Amino acid sequence: MTPITFPEQTTIFAKDQPEYQPLPAHVNAAGVVTSCWELSDAEIAELTETKKLWLQSHTFGHALQPLLPSVEIPLELG
Repeated sequence: MTPITFPEQTTIFAKDQPEYQPLPAHVNAAGVVTSCWELSDAEIAELTETKKLWLQSHTFGHALQPLLPSVEIPLELG
């Protein structure tokens, strides 16, 4: 998966941090961060076959924040 730019984005996280991949994102007033990811054809085939999406979050020992994977654009951007 590759994070991609989108019209509603308001920032790019880690754009000057070579150890990380830049992450285009929209941040709303409540602090909700939304990013958009594009899947490769191979990833789409795997997802179609297994119907499973894995999500890994690096918390660095801090509390896990709520996560909401979606295939539709969230209402917070509207």
